[in-house]
Amino acid sequence: MSDSQRPSPSQYVGYLFGRTLPDSMQDWVRNDLVGPGASVRYVLRFMLPVAAVLALFLLIPGPIWIPLAMMALLLLPLLYFAVALMNIYRRHRLLSHGLDPDLVGEKAQRRADRTREDYERRHGRTEDQ
Repeated sequence: MSDSQRPSPSQYVGYLFGRTLPDSMQDWVRNDLVGPGASVRYVLRFMLPVAAVLALFLLIPGPIWIPLAMMALLLLPLLYFAVALMNIYRRHRLLSHGLDPDLVGEKAQRRADRTREDYERRHGRTEDQ
């Protein structure tokens, strides 16, 4: 992918805050939202800013386990909901950039198709087809 298709730093920051990138960057957006490592990028972008703010708990005096436990009480549910809503958010971002929101499930569909083809190769087609 050439550098001309990548967002500039200001466009990237805007993209992180929900702005839509120009149509010329749709390949980059598609790769960012459904390409290799998309889930990890999403979780990191969501959790790192929050973790930085929660690091202020480390300034609370006392045993280290107290601020760590307080941070965990906030981070664990946040992580849970971030992962639970990941596909909804990614679908929304794809739709806002004019891309097919069904791309989110493309990898799972390809895996299911490969499994079905493997089954049919081994056992033949089922009668209901």
